Amino acid sequence: MPVADPSIVRFRHVVAGALAHVDARRQEINDLNVFPVADGDTGDNMALTLRSVIDELDAILAEGATLDAIGREELVRRLARAALLGARGNSGVILSQLIRGAAEELVARPGELIRPPLIAAALAGAARRGYDSVRQPVEGTILTVVREMAGAASHAVAVMDPADLGPLAGESEQAAALATVIAAAVGAGQVALDEGPELLPPLKEAGVVDAGGFGLLLLFAGVIRTLRGDAPGEGFDIRHYEAAQLSDEAAHASETYRFCTNFAITGTDLDARRARRDLAEIGDSIIVVVGDERTLKVHVHTDDPDAAMALFDGEISSVDVADMSEQVAARLERGHLAEREAALVEGTTAAPVASADAPSTPGGGLRGTATGPTALLAVAHGEGIVDALTSLGAVVLDGGPTMNPATAELVDAIAACGTDEVVLLTNNPNVRMAAERAAELAEATVVVVPTRTQQAGLAIAVGHDPARPAADAAAALAELLEDLGTGGVAPAAREDPQGRFAVGDALGYVEEELVAWGDPAPTLRTVLERLAEDRELVTVLRGRDAPLPDDVLEGLAPEDVELELRDGGQPAWWWLVAAE
Repeated sequence: MPVADPSIVRFRHVVAGALAHVDARRQEINDLNVFPVADGDTGDNMALTLRSVIDELDAILAEGATLDAIGREELVRRLARAALLGARGNSGVILSQLIRGAAEELVARPGELIRPPLIAAALAGAARRGYDSVRQPVEGTILTVVREMAGAASHAVAVMDPADLGPLAGESEQAAALATVIAAAVGAGQVALDEGPELLPPLKEAGVVDAGGFGLLLLFAGVIRTLRGDAPGEGFDIRHYEAAQLSDEAAHASETYRFCTNFAITGTDLDARRARRDLAEIGDSIIVVVGDERTLKVHVHTDDPDAAMALFDGEISSVDVADMSEQVAARLERGHLAEREAALVEGTTAAPVASADAPSTPGGGLRGTATGPTALLAVAHGEGIVDALTSLGAVVLDGGPTMNPATAELVDAIAACGTDEVVLLTNNPNVRMAAERAAELAEATVVVVPTRTQQAGLAIAVGHDPARPAADAAAALAELLEDLGTGGVAPAAREDPQGRFAVGDALGYVEEELVAWGDPAPTLRTVLERLAEDRELVTVLRGRDAPLPDDVLEGLAPEDVELELRDGGQPAWWWLVAAE
């Protein structure tokens, strides 16, 4: 059994603290994302980059290598490479370069202890590398924030008590001195973040600060908390910001190219400058950075990812291509849905509102009991849906109207199941990362099945076998998902810029595609017909404010399918539909 090097363990603890703090507020970061594209993934990308660093540290610890044996230079080289190869999107690649810049300063000072002057130097190196990595640096972004942080760290070191700059008596004194310098840097970064909208018009128009800069401050706030030993929810923190208020027009106008394309190239004679020039012919938002003497990491927004990769001679790896038009559309729909849910809860919507005595389930509750050694835990909201899931033997965490519980709530729910193994149905795409984090933190063995909708989770829950190990049970549920079709009908929260529908009109979706709009009956009919193709059973979950009686609904379904109508009790969505 390898013996873990305590220095590497301590460093992993600090990085894990940074990741936990970013991950806990990941959706806040996503909701601020408007520049250069409002695709709402900055928090995801930054968390994934940090996760790559953690994974590499775990690999080093598993090897049993000591810091003396591996050497600081090799350690930071491996971590910088891991961050780079794991990076995704503008924010992830830039963060990887900040990590690399800081790491290069650590390598340049062999044998020097991690003391305040080295932290200041590392931040300066991060700022330089960050600016160098971007073809056209833009002020008001994460780059401005890290530059101001570096300046403040240097000033903090200059005015520190000389006693704090020399050899320190112990780990606690060292950690306190480092936290002092980083706190000064974060304070300056907060000022730069707040001034960012004055430097970058898209931020000012959307009423937000830069998402990457906000994420960077959260990262360092997590580092400070870890150094000081603060408990979650205590100590140094970054204030909250309101999410971007995007109109459909503003969001779509931000898209110049369709695909956010990331990949790595391994080869010889790789020329980053030439690569940037060539990529400029087919895209923008170009970042080409050198990983080592044989590796380049490329990020570009383009309509032709294959053409971008074809520009290079070498082995292509770490390919990640995201359709930004789909990301933006999904983000807009999440915003529309949140507006509908908030309006329904507050009673301010133009759509029908539930009466005061309508059944409801307060968010945060836990219902149901595990029926075997492997519990089925599901996130859900709506009295009927919760009842149906518990009747199938599931333990249900009420996610509230937003269906987005915190990681801590998920960890507590896993523990409350009282079993050694748990299968977790997310039932909302926004829950996935929190669920995966909770699975890592939980004492039980947890396998996450990333269901995207409540109707999907309910449809496959019937196939859960509590006697099987979690991995096998989850695999069986994932197989059921493959042949399942889902959709729904909800009232429009805002007028369509293209004039197709008004506030309160019915919007019909199949999966995440808008397929019909207008009056409720024909809209629902279209959804049912689309989902019934080549399927035998259609289940409809009636929402709290569904405007059609059941007998009318039954007449809308195709004659050749079996229709099952249930009371879901969900807000916002008039009907949720699953077809098997």
